[in-house]
Amino acid sequence: MKKISLSLFLVAFSLISFQTLAQFPGGGGGGFGGGMRGPGMGGQRGNDQKEKTFIPGTADDDRPRGNGKISGLLMDSTSSQPVEYATIALIDTKTNKPIDGTTADGKGKFTLSKLAPGTYKLQYSFLGYSNKTSAPINIVKGSDINVGVVKLSQDVRTLGEVTVTGQAALIEEKVDRLVYNAEKDITSKGGDATDIMRKVPMLSVDLDGNVSLRGSSNVRVLINNKPSTIVATSVADALKQIPADMIKSVEVITSPSAKYDAEGSAGIINIVTKKNTLQGATMNVDMGTGNRSSNLNLNASYRQGKMGFNLGGFGRAMYNIKGAFNSTQSTVGQVGTTTTIQSADTRQRGMFGNYQLGWDYDIDKNTSLTATVRYGLRNMTNFQDNLQTLSYLNLLASMSGRNVATKNTSGTVDANVSYTKTYKPNQELSVLGLYSRNNNTNNFVAELLNGTDMHTITGRQRNDNLSSNQESTLQIDYQTPIKKNQLLEFGGKGIFRNVNSDYKYFIAVGDNENYQNSPNQQANTLNYDQNITAGYVAYTYASKTKWTLKAGGRYEYTFINAHFNQTEQGSDLSTIPNYGVFVPSVNVSKSIKGGKIVKLGYNRRIQRPGIQFLNPNVNVSNPLNISQGNPFLKPELTDNFELGLSGQVKKFYLNATLFARVTNNSITSVRDTVTRNTGSVVNPVYQQVISSSFQNIGKEQAYGVNLFTNVTLFSIWQMGGGIDLYHTYLTNNNASAVYGASNSGWVIGGRLFTSVTLKNGWGLQGFGGGRGRQINLQGYQGSFAFYNLGVKKDFNNKRGSIGIGAENFFNHPFKVRSESKSPILTQSSVNSMYNAGVRVNFSYRLGKMSLDGSGFSLRRKKSINNDDQKGGGDDNGGGQQQQQSQPAGGGAGGGRPRQK
Repeated sequence: MKKISLSLFLVAFSLISFQTLAQFPGGGGGGFGGGMRGPGMGGQRGNDQKEKTFIPGTADDDRPRGNGKISGLLMDSTSSQPVEYATIALIDTKTNKPIDGTTADGKGKFTLSKLAPGTYKLQYSFLGYSNKTSAPINIVKGSDINVGVVKLSQDVRTLGEVTVTGQAALIEEKVDRLVYNAEKDITSKGGDATDIMRKVPMLSVDLDGNVSLRGSSNVRVLINNKPSTIVATSVADALKQIPADMIKSVEVITSPSAKYDAEGSAGIINIVTKKNTLQGATMNVDMGTGNRSSNLNLNASYRQGKMGFNLGGFGRAMYNIKGAFNSTQSTVGQVGTTTTIQSADTRQRGMFGNYQLGWDYDIDKNTSLTATVRYGLRNMTNFQDNLQTLSYLNLLASMSGRNVATKNTSGTVDANVSYTKTYKPNQELSVLGLYSRNNNTNNFVAELLNGTDMHTITGRQRNDNLSSNQESTLQIDYQTPIKKNQLLEFGGKGIFRNVNSDYKYFIAVGDNENYQNSPNQQANTLNYDQNITAGYVAYTYASKTKWTLKAGGRYEYTFINAHFNQTEQGSDLSTIPNYGVFVPSVNVSKSIKGGKIVKLGYNRRIQRPGIQFLNPNVNVSNPLNISQGNPFLKPELTDNFELGLSGQVKKFYLNATLFARVTNNSITSVRDTVTRNTGSVVNPVYQQVISSSFQNIGKEQAYGVNLFTNVTLFSIWQMGGGIDLYHTYLTNNNASAVYGASNSGWVIGGRLFTSVTLKNGWGLQGFGGGRGRQINLQGYQGSFAFYNLGVKKDFNNKRGSIGIGAENFFNHPFKVRSESKSPILTQSSVNSMYNAGVRVNFSYRLGKMSLDGSGFSLRRKKSINNDDQKGGGDDNGGGQQQQQSQPAGGGAGGGRPRQK
């Protein structure tokens, strides 16, 4: 605790120092990057150009005076958004030198006044945009000229980011990330974020909504650069709570800089939702219905002057989600080999909700204050109907059955406040605070059926698991330019995390609910505190020869304090050590002939286990496939390397990336066998069952290639697609032959899409994708595919739209085959997914926004990123991945653990 207090003191001291530093004259110099393409702050062009800068109202301002006036509005040529704080220089056509200048305000507006008669040109410049010079403007006495809207084009040679010209509607390439713009997707109308993520290059999303990047599920998902405890609990469920209609873009950050938390082995996925900071009031209404789900989305915005509000609500009901599975497994025990055959029908229903209130206030054009409160809820019920189990041991057969109902509910509260102060372009201080808490209830009830008639209830089993995940975060960041083409960033952060899991087991004899504590399983509570302090430094340099370097280092120290309420043999968590880690990162990019970009990156990541991997609750909803988490897990460390080439080749945009990943102490699911009573207290039946948990295996290696292309034909037809191919190798460091396994193989996946924009507001779109079988330590997970078609019609000047979409309509069902194997067990399963669907969507926008008003809007809003915890699991009784059509085991959600 002394170290934590000292860290907080240093953070507070840094804030005072940052404020003091910002007050020094010349702190940070002129506009960052001004020496590359255009004027920085005050119109200065860089060290290579010695033109004098004239600032009105200073001693150097000796120009003639008059009463002429020029005004206008600067806008981005791609997004049609205001270009805030750009520089406008007034050039005398006789000398071709600047004699006056100004800066656009937060709405992109500018005004030059007190101009003497003469002929002038206007030069517009800003970091990230190409310089633009106007035609000559003649000023006479009393002139009041409005040049109207001036559109600036993004500069492909901008420091820190490169925009692919002509393809900005779909893809953007930056020094450390790829941005997929999702606003034009019509087949995802009425869907959720999962439908969007399936179309993003390098990502793979399976039929249950689990996301992986370059074959790794260790990816952190952020929403508007903000973490949430529900994402830490279950990425798949979090994506279901975000409506597809509200997603503006998805950023895939494959090589995070030191400014980001030391996130997992693959990278960061940041979902950017649509925002509206213009003046006025508006409300969007989106609704849809189909044979498998219905949704309603309301989003209202109001902004007047310097203050704005946003209120949104999204709800989705899921129904008619059916499936089936059958599984054959063999286990080796002291009395022989037991062969078991299981089968069941599955059902799923539930509701998701997401409600958010946002507020922002621009104190002045350089200072902003924002706050957001969000509440998300989940209410899911999974059923395993007539789960039949037939077992053979030494020619003796036994039959049993059960019905299983799993209830998974949660509520998540996120509240954050941020303060941002911009002293001059690229010199900025931000202070951020976040509180997030997820309360999760994961219970199951199993009805034990008579093995003869498979109808009579002979007893019941129940498991109650209440868990919580709470985080409080304080973060301070400061950045300042150095000369004209360098940027320095540094800051500190503290994360205070508490995880709790309270689990109990009950049994009842006969067809009643007179539950008693189970004598075979002891109730307990896990308390797990994880406090993290971090500091970082990052440096960016852009050369005149179009090289960009972004390098930095981050140090994080983690304090662990964990214990059980009731300590059992082998459950003393006080031995878990504290640990520190240094995380370097280097990204280099080079613009080459023809607008192409070459990128080279290296970074190291640390991945701490989340609640879904730590939860020690033993889930026995399927008594032959039990599962639990492991609170003794250590963090895994990963080194990432990538080499990429992207650019335009005639009409085609191409992106090709080679990557390699080496992970030590990789957290993955392993399977063992144990002897358990699978019957009741009255009629005990002892069997060898498969037990799944998580371990730090020795090493995981992966190397491969990502290819993506896109082309626009006839200005109305867009086509694109990509292939992901990689080889993976996993090996265990356990000396036991049971765990001393290794596995390797190639994995391939891809996607293909097309869209056509027709006249009179009509649009068509199609998409298909899939992935081959996934290599795990002890086997493989089956391949999958999906596809959809959609048509949309806009009306009333695009205020409203109506559309229809269909998905997976040729598969009824779609079957996924998986297999696990070790010296003591084998298991093969076939899961049937009845996921064919059709839906109709309607949306309409009420109200109107305008550019009028005097409010300010800062270009960047800061937010907190807690991206250090290992994700990808589902908090379903021991942290197992929910799969709706899997056997009822390995998680109260009725799924088995997902292996690598």
